[in-house]
Amino acid sequence: MTANLTPLPPLVLASASPRRRELLLGLGLAFIVRPADLDETPLPNEQPGPYVLRLARAKAAAAVQPGEIALAADTVVVLDGELLGKPTDVEDAERMLAKIAGREHEVYTGVALHHAEPNPRTASTLAISKVRMAPLDAQTIRWYVATGEPMDKAGSYAVQGLGALFVEAIEGNYTNVVGLPIPTVRGLFVELGWGVLDWVGGRAGVRPQDIGNTSTSRHR
Repeated sequence: MTANLTPLPPLVLASASPRRRELLLGLGLAFIVRPADLDETPLPNEQPGPYVLRLARAKAAAAVQPGEIALAADTVVVLDGELLGKPTDVEDAERMLAKIAGREHEVYTGVALHHAEPNPRTASTLAISKVRMAPLDAQTIRWYVATGEPMDKAGSYAVQGLGALFVEAIEGNYTNVVGLPIPTVRGLFVELGWGVLDWVGGRAGVRPQDIGNTSTSRHR
């Protein structure tokens, strides 16, 4: 933490992900949730790293309002060059799980921190982890998809939920696989001249009753 007692800009989490919200709440941070609704279609021949970085930067810029600082992230699973985002339906989830079963894949997360004013600044970076999945038969895949857990997860599994049953090993940061690499977040705050733990407590311009809640303010 810094010793500077100047009021901090309110912190906005530009994501509707409950997992990212829970990770920030676990640090005790004061923030509000304001998801950015953007077209997440990859550009032609766009590689995983540039793709998630582009979306993270765009989400942070879209969600932030004057005087605020916005944190955004985008995560994708990659196997054999294919970007595996959130499944479109049950069949797509089953297809993804069958594809990653018994193999190692990569999890890419682009993270961006954008300060709107008085001098707009953005810091962004990429985190990559490797995950090895256990072999899965068709019956197990159908059971897991039927729980509903895979349906809003990149790669169709949740390492922090029932999906942990199938994750044999992780190389890299665990919170990156969840969807928000916390050490990376810390580094971005430092890059912009702050400490992430500065947002613990009451200096961040966020009312206690609003912490972790979704903002109804309109995007710029």
